[in-house]
Amino acid sequence: MCTITKKDLIDRISTQTRQRRVLVKRTLQTFLDVVMEELGRGNRLEFRDFGVFEVRTRRARTAQNPKTLQRVPVPPKRTVKFKVGRLLKQHMDALNGAAMSMPAADQQAPAA
Repeated sequence: MCTITKKDLIDRISTQTRQRRVLVKRTLQTFLDVVMEELGRGNRLEFRDFGVFEVRTRRARTAQNPKTLQRVPVPPKRTVKFKVGRLLKQHMDALNGAAMSMPAADQQAPAA
């Protein structure tokens, strides 16, 4: 398993679509900006069969500082939840099935 950066995605999309890298970069950044803007407004983003992004509000709670054991109030906050869509889930399940059928020597150890 490795980390794929935005630059990696831009390079891959640029190669596959034969589009100029600068155009792909601008398009991808515009997409991400619009996604952030809509989530900031509290809107739900649904990409059919891929998944759904929605804003959830976590309620206020009382936490405890592990060093001092002092109670600390934590205010409510908004966070983004992603729910996997049907095709993405099927794709991941297929990959998991393929990984499970590989001999143990061929599987990579999980990163710590």
